[in-house]
Amino acid sequence: MREIVLFSGSAHPELARAVAGELGIELSPTRTSRFSNDCLEVQLEANCRQRDVYVVQPLVPPVQEALVELLLMVDAAKHASAGRVTAVVPHYAYARSDKKDTGRISIGGRLVADLLETAGADHVLAVTLHSPQVHGFFRVPVDHLHALHQLATHFAGEDLSNAVVVSPDLGYAKPAAAFARLLGCSVAAGAKQRFPDDRVVIADIIGEVTGKDVIVIDDEIAKGSTVFELVARLKELRVRSVRVVCTHGIFAGDALDRLIKHPDIDEVVCTDTVPLRGGPRPGLSVISIAPALATAIRHIHEGESVSALFQH
Repeated sequence: MREIVLFSGSAHPELARAVAGELGIELSPTRTSRFSNDCLEVQLEANCRQRDVYVVQPLVPPVQEALVELLLMVDAAKHASAGRVTAVVPHYAYARSDKKDTGRISIGGRLVADLLETAGADHVLAVTLHSPQVHGFFRVPVDHLHALHQLATHFAGEDLSNAVVVSPDLGYAKPAAAFARLLGCSVAAGAKQRFPDDRVVIADIIGEVTGKDVIVIDDEIAKGSTVFELVARLKELRVRSVRVVCTHGIFAGDALDRLIKHPDIDEVVCTDTVPLRGGPRPGLSVISIAPALATAIRHIHEGESVSALFQH
């Protein structure tokens, strides 16, 4: 069987090192330099010939830099005669650009998928895409992991008899329902409207939440506008407590500090698919996604089912 070779871009080397540790291998070195005209150049400093190469790089700010570096690394591996190149993209940022909802607008999710294929990616491993249809943008095989099991472990051993999982909108209601089943509690959803000025309004909550211990779950939190609006509605309905859970903790600007210091939010929980700016702090729990990524890589390498990972 071909040897696994794991490389990391500069976006989140800590996660790549953790994945390598879970796999019991060394993270292979890379060298990234910049020409005087600001163009990037990447060199993979380990043998790739006929190896099973995995390149770990979430698309996080500066997203365009991370994307170009990922494309160059995939291209370098392909032209170094790698047996197979898998782009491991824990956060596929352009998944939010997934539809033509107004005139003359780009669909970045599809374009970036085409770029990865053109660069030479034979396979893509992603975590919690913003929309399920983004999976269909790729013409190469995609294994799409979710972090619901990892997030659910955070609540293991707790009394959740009074808990309810709340999705901020109906679009995320299906994953929220799956999360609620893992926790053994009920589910509710917000009726959200987003206006052109990026203002969010949640007019109502569908489901029973009064007096409940609420666990709000979403795929990612950037500015936190939706969460703050949802928490305001929940407090009007006299919930007992609120905790906020997401897979991708983008936390743009001061969003994380505002969430942690919010008087009506008891805890924030996320995974480490993206690097946490400012490091850990009280009120925030970070769950490692590295074991799940390593297990998926091992299954891909050995030709085993990845979907089987979600059946337990």
